Amino acid sequence: MRRSIPAFAAVLGLALTLTACGSDSDGGTAETTAPAGGEETTAPALTGTLTMWVDETRIDVMKPIVEQFQTETGVKVDLVQKVSGDIRTDFVSQVPTGEGPDVIIGAHDWTGEFVNNGVVAPIQLGDKAEEFSTSAVQAFTYDGQIYGAPYAIENIALVRNNAILPETKATTFDELVAEGKAAGKTYSVLIQQGDQGDAYHLYPLQTSFDAPIFTQDADGSYTSELGLGGENGDKFATYLQKLGQEKVLDPALGGDQVKEAFLAGESPYIVTGPWYTTEFTNAGLDISVLPVPSAGGSEAKPFVGVQGAFISAKSKNPVLANEFVTNFLTTEAVQTELYKAGGRLPALKTAAAKVDDPVLAGFNEAGATGAPMPSIPEMGAMWQFWGTTQVQIIGGQATDPAGAWNTMVTNMQGAIDSAS
Repeated sequence: MRRSIPAFAAVLGLALTLTACGSDSDGGTAETTAPAGGEETTAPALTGTLTMWVDETRIDVMKPIVEQFQTETGVKVDLVQKVSGDIRTDFVSQVPTGEGPDVIIGAHDWTGEFVNNGVVAPIQLGDKAEEFSTSAVQAFTYDGQIYGAPYAIENIALVRNNAILPETKATTFDELVAEGKAAGKTYSVLIQQGDQGDAYHLYPLQTSFDAPIFTQDADGSYTSELGLGGENGDKFATYLQKLGQEKVLDPALGGDQVKEAFLAGESPYIVTGPWYTTEFTNAGLDISVLPVPSAGGSEAKPFVGVQGAFISAKSKNPVLANEFVTNFLTTEAVQTELYKAGGRLPALKTAAAKVDDPVLAGFNEAGATGAPMPSIPEMGAMWQFWGTTQVQIIGGQATDPAGAWNTMVTNMQGAIDSAS
């Protein structure tokens, strides 16, 4: 079902070398006989207790996985449920005191805060990193190192009501709008906005203009350099104005409004995530999930959110923590069980490929090369500038879209500079 313990010895080479001279009541007891004549050495017995924190939104998903780990290894796991509003801050405050857990389950966009506070240790996925979707690994990459083992991903995509349009021929977003209008419904395509704007749901269109919120290094790490300015940003801002003038985008349509409109059959298309598609299928709609077509000529990349496991920098049982995070949680069997329990796409490509739910498979295709939600600390200050400017352009309050966009970029840069 998963790799044998002898294979694990190779992954933890340094740790095992250090423990080979004696015993460790927390991490196990190792054989002291040196290899001779090519004979295999014996891996350490895994003993001790592993403490893991999980919030109430993930506890039921992780319980059977932890029980399986205990059965296979004999390791006792103390699974602690924490309040979702407190788990992140408690981890940051308690790890330095030695009171935190060995492992914490959470979202990838916690990574920047955890690394900057020195509370998580990098993990070594090695060649196994290639077995995960690119966006999932990039999501946990910070300053060139990987800090979490991904197990589930989610993103938005284009959802089609097959009763209104049985097929999509459009290869660009403008062609999609034209198809939607030809269907004769109230809306050509629904993308939620609201009076505060919604940059998250517009991000696939923005990236298709090569105007990402931040630039990325070759390894996928986000820098603090803004990437949405310049000529490409100006073009996207002008395109937003066009969509607003054509009433494709409307500040009056927030999340609830677009959901209800799609349920009522008022549009053949909606850009949304799996959190709404369950309601659509439960209501009897026949839907398909497709990638968002490009508006600017480049690939439309949605934000990707990733769930995973972090190892505490102060773990009392680093060998056990590594065994769970890098060897157990990353197997196809475990990732498949997590998918069945939580309904989110596995981050492991082989597990994702076996998902037989066509809706989730569609989201997988749409987000396979998506853009991980930036986990750098600077990201938090960007949303207000971003959404406000976009909704002003869409609603017509900003008559010079490029000018408004450049002012937004200047304000974003000011927020970054003042925080550094």
